[in-house]
Amino acid sequence: MRAKISYAITAAVLLFYFVLVGSRGVMLIQTGTLLTVTFGVAVLILPVIGLWFLWKNTQFVRKANALAAALDAEGGLPVDELKRTPGGRIDRDSADEVFAKRKAETEAAPDDWRSWFRLAVAYHDARDTPRARKAMQRAIALHEGKPIEA
Repeated sequence: MRAKISYAITAAVLLFYFVLVGSRGVMLIQTGTLLTVTFGVAVLILPVIGLWFLWKNTQFVRKANALAAALDAEGGLPVDELKRTPGGRIDRDSADEVFAKRKAETEAAPDDWRSWFRLAVAYHDARDTPRARKAMQRAIALHEGKPIEA
């Protein structure tokens, strides 16, 4: 719940920023000179890109949470079997062990979204965020029945 609140606050702040920047772009365009119109259009592009990025990330998070809920309903969420340091951080060797198990499960069932979801969690625990995201995207695509890109 805490993560959802943090995400909502961050999204709200970004939306406020996009509106603020967009209004400045409109003000520049309304000035009417070639230079200010050019800058105004350039300034308007930034919030558009930001909105697109925020939308795509929000969709990703919603779909990943839906998969987590479905897996939880099946009783298939990965169990936290990781060892932790006294400070609470995940022990690297422990994360590597769990990752090896999850990778073997995924290789044994490459078309199962559940194994890809668990592999994404293992990547995340091993602090490999780009691969975690790609594995989760694959789990989402498999769950939705979309074709998988190689």
